[in-house]
Amino acid sequence: MPSPPAESPAPGPAPWIAMYHSVGDCSDDPYRVTVSPGRLERQLRWLVRRGLRGVSVAELLAARDRGEGRDLVGLTFDDGYADFLVNALPVLNRWQCTATLFVLPGRLGGDNAWDPLGPRRPLLTADGIRRAAAEGVEIGSHGLTHVDLTRADDTRLKSETAESRAALEELTGAPVGGFCYPYGTVDRRAVAAVREAGYAYACAIDPGELTGRHALPRVHIGQNDTAVRLLLKRRLHRWRRRPVEGLR
Repeated sequence: MPSPPAESPAPGPAPWIAMYHSVGDCSDDPYRVTVSPGRLERQLRWLVRRGLRGVSVAELLAARDRGEGRDLVGLTFDDGYADFLVNALPVLNRWQCTATLFVLPGRLGGDNAWDPLGPRRPLLTADGIRRAAAEGVEIGSHGLTHVDLTRADDTRLKSETAESRAALEELTGAPVGGFCYPYGTVDRRAVAAVREAGYAYACAIDPGELTGRHALPRVHIGQNDTAVRLLLKRRLHRWRRRPVEGLR
């Protein structure tokens, strides 16, 4: 008599994934997307002193698939700002952390023109992205040009997902498994496009009922996030986020 099929494991708690953007001068920051190098240093120190370690999302998910990794925190940096190499990477290295850098292959060497209030911040060139990858940083796609996928037509949706992945794999010479939804906006159509493009996972912000491996929630981390705020955000994340199918 055949044995009954194995039961699928119950969904596991959503991993804690921190969302950063620019690391540099915070004096003109209308969107609150910048942290100073000193603040980043203190935030990573806070993690390490609590027995936590910042890693790429790929490493975090691989550990969770093995039933491990509860001491790991995903570190993500959106948009691919040029200041990542100068200001963020040295701090990450000092604290023996890795990270995922979500970049825009359609805006190499450009700037954050999608932010109407400015200020203009330069983005990494192709060489800069390769340098980050050579330092052990996971390179993921943030789309081709930073558009809201929930408002894109079918042609644009494919180019922002599939074509951006192909461009990055050609640029880095390595597989690209991660995607990040620009603005954090996501719907079922965008999730389907990202999955069809072959990504292993995707990051959002607060995807609600769409939470899953292709719509992982993240926590915004900014200049005002001191030790007390980080502790509160970590606790709230545990209580508020839906479990993720397939993660233990």
